[in-house]
This record gives sequence, C-alpha cells and structure tokens, in this order.
Amino acid sequence: MKIAIHGRNFNESARPFIENMFDELARRKVEVQLSKSFRTFLDQAGISHYSELVYEKPEELFDPRLIVSMGGDGTLLETISHVGKRQTPAIGINVGRLGFLATVSPERITDMISALENSQFRIDERTLVEVESNIDLFDGLNFGLNDFTITKTDTSSMITVHTYLNDEFLNSYWADGLIISTPTGSTGYSLSCGGPVLVPHSQNFIVTPISPHNLNVRPLVVEDTAVIRLEVKSRSSNFLVSLDARSRIVDENTQLLVRKAGFIARLIKMKDDSFLNTLRSKLSWGLDMRN
Repeated sequence: MKIAIHGRNFNESARPFIENMFDELARRKVEVQLSKSFRTFLDQAGISHYSELVYEKPEELFDPRLIVSMGGDGTLLETISHVGKRQTPAIGINVGRLGFLATVSPERITDMISALENSQFRIDERTLVEVESNIDLFDGLNFGLNDFTITKTDTSSMITVHTYLNDEFLNSYWADGLIISTPTGSTGYSLSCGGPVLVPHSQNFIVTPISPHNLNVRPLVVEDTAVIRLEVKSRSSNFLVSLDARSRIVDENTQLLVRKAGFIARLIKMKDDSFLNTLRSKLSWGLDMRN
C-alpha cells in the first residue's frame, strides 16, 4: 500500500500515537510520502519516520492509494487542496480541536491502519465549490471543500455585495461580508453567522451574510447547480476573498463567479463514523446539566 501524509504541529500528548503510527506503517511495509512542511516539523520535533519520499507541490505527489491528514479540520482542507482533481481519498486524524471532518482520534490510529489495509471503510463523496475570476486568485487552486468568503478588510467600513443567481438579481448585501458555503462547510463559518446545518449530501449551497446592516436579511439555501455572480463595492476600493484556508486582498474591479466544481472530494470514513453522531457530539445537542 502507498499513502501520502500531510500534517501540522500537534500537542505533545499525541507524540506516542504518531510515533506508533510510523512504527506500524514500517512494520506493514507501507510506502509513505510526506509533505515537505510536515517532514520538517517531524524532524524538528525529533519524531522518527522512515520515509525519504517528500512532496512540496501537489503535482509532486506520487500515486498514493490514499492521503492522511494529521491535524484538525483546517489541515484536512489543506490536504484536499493537495489532491485536487486526482480525487485521491483522504482521511483525517484529529490532533487538532473540533474535528467535524478529521474524525479519527489518535488512540484509534492502529485500528485505522488495519481498516485501510483491509478495505473496511466507506467513501464519502463531498461537493466542492469553485471560483472563477478575471485574475488568478489562489495560485491555480480555485476550489474548496468548505466555503468561499468575501469580507471587508480590517480597517474598512461595510461593503456592498451585489449578488446574482443564474444572472437574475438576488440582493445587494450591505454587510461585513458574504459566505457561499457547501453542505460540508455548513458547520463552519456559515454556522457561526446564523446559517443552517445541511447534511453532507444535500445538493445545495448556502448564501450567508456576515453581520448584515438589515436584520431582515437571512441566509438562503440555493441549489448547487446555480451560478452565483458577485460584484463588490467598497469605500476602500478593496476587499478580502477567502477560499477555505487561502486568502488575499483584491480590488473592487475583480470579477467573481461561484459554482460547483466539476470534481469532488472523497473522504474516507470508518464504518462506525456517522455525521449525525458527530453533529450531536461536537455541538453538544441533547446535553443537559440537570442530567
């Protein structure tokens, strides 16, 4: 079996589990390729690994059967950007915090490896959002698993986002920003701005305003076949665009089209991994201090 691994720094408490993972992979003679940034962190942390194969750019990835993300949900979003159109299945080990996407705990790494080796898992196909523009916004990585966000810059006043749905005028959002979220991203930034939770395979996007000036402006669920055109006006003549973990400041002449990507993200889920269970656990639904 050939796998790739990408990760970030993690708490010292996770060290024995990470070391055990590399021991287990070596024992099973699994061929491993590490991202350069994760390899550097492992070397600096003094964590032994046996892999000499490294990739720095997505095109340098070999042909792994799957890719492992070690961190939190943000690390998994980065990992999906490494995979792109290859659609290589990805699994997240949660050595971060919340973990809606990275759901494998460090204590279960050995069980995970056994399940992967014996194909005892399922593939969860997730919609990606794609952004088209008259400029290269994100070094060619114009897709994301969670959301595309427009926000004002730190020192500017509110922005106006003229929004069109399939070329029909929807609204001019006078707000701090606007989020276009996938069902996967519905438990992220959009949720904190009052957006609804969607189950992962809903064929929809959520248009969620950030701190709108008009309180009667609410999040809107639209079909994911829609093409969303955005025109932004700002007193500072610029604004911030973000696609998952990538962001940059652009001027108000930037043209933006948001649509569903022509490929998907394939997430590996263990057989006992359930979105509804994760939802109840992470959002503490049903918990009552009196009980």
